Amino acid sequence: MTLLAPTRAPAGAPELNSLGFAKPPAQTRVVVAMSGGVDSSVVAAQLKSEGYDVIGVTLQLYDHGAALAKKGACCAGQDIHDARRVAERMGFPHYVLDYENKFRESVIDEFADAYLAGATPVPCIRCNERVKFRDLLETARDLDADCMATGHYIQRKAGPHRAELHMAADPNRDQSYFLFSTTQEQLDFLRFPLGHLASKAETRALAAEYDLAVADKPDSQDICFVPNGDYASVIEKLRPGAADPGEIVDQQGKVLGTHRGVIHYTIGQRRGLGIGGGLPLYVLRLEPETRRVVVGPREALATSIVNVTEVNWLGDEPFEGEIQCLVRIRSTRPPRPAILRPLPGRRAEVELLDPEDGVSPGQACVFYAPDSTRVLGGGWISLRRRPAA
Repeated sequence: MTLLAPTRAPAGAPELNSLGFAKPPAQTRVVVAMSGGVDSSVVAAQLKSEGYDVIGVTLQLYDHGAALAKKGACCAGQDIHDARRVAERMGFPHYVLDYENKFRESVIDEFADAYLAGATPVPCIRCNERVKFRDLLETARDLDADCMATGHYIQRKAGPHRAELHMAADPNRDQSYFLFSTTQEQLDFLRFPLGHLASKAETRALAAEYDLAVADKPDSQDICFVPNGDYASVIEKLRPGAADPGEIVDQQGKVLGTHRGVIHYTIGQRRGLGIGGGLPLYVLRLEPETRRVVVGPREALATSIVNVTEVNWLGDEPFEGEIQCLVRIRSTRPPRPAILRPLPGRRAEVELLDPEDGVSPGQACVFYAPDSTRVLGGGWISLRRRPAA
């Protein structure tokens, strides 16, 4: 079983290999970003078995004492060891690069600041955008690689005009939400060999076929630098004083109770408010400047207009006018119909045809073609949002 089917070449052109190059695999160098998990390990092992000139690279992103021995978090000490073992077994070179400073500056610091500003950030997207697909990709070019491959579940397809980004074949594994900021230039250089697989079971079967020690390794669950999913404790360490208490108020400003720090709450949260009696109340917004948590009924969460910044557009048509599309405002929600209205300065207004609850600043808003699996791009949800009428 091969991970990628050979790409069809135009009539009369040389036959392309499975990575899309008109030369033998042995003359095609591919850098594989190896996290130490089963996905990227299978990518590296399969490409090596197909005869490609494989170089494995693992990033040392942080030195977190609690995480170094923790299962289920990527890029920690055990994961580096696991990646090295795969490289030794399959017989290709493997390097560990120290990216701790870049990771802290590009990802961790912004994560902390965004939480303090009342947003709900997605650091995995920033890591892909600013570290893996920018800095590591440049390292791959420095190594004279023809391309870089990762273990992400997303598809790169050859379109009539250029390479296109598509959702994974397995909707349960699809990672397109986390990769919307991939630029066209990066997409031309990247390969995602797992995107067409029907299930994670196929990936594990391949790992067993190559007798990889990581075949049964559990999937990563947490943000790598946040042990046990405890965001608040990490923020408190990074920004002392961030958990100062404040008031819980209703939409009219009436004080209903007190809280132990704005960083402990997210938009749409119901549990853990400590307010008893009456109708259920949900977190509507966070006001870090006054240390207030504003709560109200669930219907007050519904939002129809979402403002988006830092738009990355991957569509063939110019980014202008009104664009009919599907959008996803959380990684766990399916795409919904919307109208995309581009604005100057890489901004856009998104009108949700069916209002959504819990639209949170700091999350991504990802655009999809209405009639296919193609990813058209996306942006970041800003603090400005309009409730549903």
